[in-house]
Amino acid sequence: MNDVTERQTAPVKEKRLPLLQMLLVSFQHVLLMYGGAVAVPLIVGQAAGLSREEIAFLINADLLVAGIATLVQSMGIGPMGIRMPVMMGASFAAVSSMVVMAGMPGVGMTGIFGATIAAGLFGLLIAPFVCKIVRLFPPLVTGTVITAIGLSLFPVAVNWAGGGSGTGQFGALPYLGVAAAVLAVILLINQFMRGFWVNVSVLVGMALGYVLAGSLGMVDLSGISAAPAFQVVTPNHFGAPQFLLAPILSMCLVVVIIFVESAGMFLALGKITGQEVDPKQLRRGLLCDAGATFLAGFMNTFTHSSFAQNIGLVQMTGVRSRYVTAIAGLFLISLSLLPKAAFMVASIPAAVLGGAGIAMFGMVAATGIKILQEADIGDRRNQLLVAVSIGLGMVPVVRPEFFAHLPHWMEPITHSGIAVATISAVSLNLLFNVLGGPERHALTGANH
Repeated sequence: MNDVTERQTAPVKEKRLPLLQMLLVSFQHVLLMYGGAVAVPLIVGQAAGLSREEIAFLINADLLVAGIATLVQSMGIGPMGIRMPVMMGASFAAVSSMVVMAGMPGVGMTGIFGATIAAGLFGLLIAPFVCKIVRLFPPLVTGTVITAIGLSLFPVAVNWAGGGSGTGQFGALPYLGVAAAVLAVILLINQFMRGFWVNVSVLVGMALGYVLAGSLGMVDLSGISAAPAFQVVTPNHFGAPQFLLAPILSMCLVVVIIFVESAGMFLALGKITGQEVDPKQLRRGLLCDAGATFLAGFMNTFTHSSFAQNIGLVQMTGVRSRYVTAIAGLFLISLSLLPKAAFMVASIPAAVLGGAGIAMFGMVAATGIKILQEADIGDRRNQLLVAVSIGLGMVPVVRPEFFAHLPHWMEPITHSGIAVATISAVSLNLLFNVLGGPERHALTGANH
């Protein structure tokens, strides 16, 4: 039996790795999620017409809250934190709403932050009730949702591998070559090495890809000298938050969607790590999401949630320790205080991330397919549930404008393939298996 199979079938143990290995594996998590963490403040800051210095401050604020939230989610504090290897960051679910708010007269950044605070409070109030939905996620639904998560992330990896959306020569051979080199290194390490090297295979692949990309002139370090060496994020940097009804209602809807997505991702991570996610654990995880969002509004940043791409890294490396993500949270906090260091991480070319993303996001989809084997996937109605839910989940990915004529308030749902797939899978399971009677309920896999 090869090393990869051994890692996947061995019992999961909560353990602390040797210090060097722990640091390297933790830094892998930071590198993977960093692009997503800075993308939201970049988009919203540009929509609001902020200066480059103000956008840089937004990014540092996001890194700080993401680090704190990751620490809480990984280790737990009081009633918050699912105590699993989870990375947190600014959620894309709210981007479209916040871009609209940024351009509304009398709203701006302070209105966005006020809506974020109110939405966080709303999330804290509803989390104890939402956590009960765990019973609606038998293996049939969970496997479908996890597969949809992996597939919905593939366009991100492909965009990275082609050079990123900002390049004028998308798909140029140098970009494809760098992405292919990173992917090849990861695959070769997993095939021919074991232990420490497998655990840090993504980091090694990205490091070599960074060197290769630098030799091809893809690494841009211009402006690093202008960045301050040290900067502390201060609350309410842009002024006192404004609490306006329309933005608050919009952001509260976003929190509901974040909860749906997070529930699916927590259950996915539970399957990968071999831990059962019960309603109590799910409540702790959702409370952390909401608490991070509440804090974010005061600290000049936005709604926060767990990052799906890091679930793929947990599966890819086989390192399932929450201590790893806790240290990654400390890395994020450090980067928020050291703008020059954050600048260096941000200089990683998209093609380097693309090579790693193809492997890791595919692992998420493969995990979903494996979980589906626990359900009666031979049943025609269950096959239809999987087919329709994954198909609907791909709609926002393939054609984001497909739902453009639906009401604006639905955008947080219709722009999220994960949310669409989750709602479809839960609804069809209720129709086919729960309302169909006890004999149909057994086919969901819930009693396996």
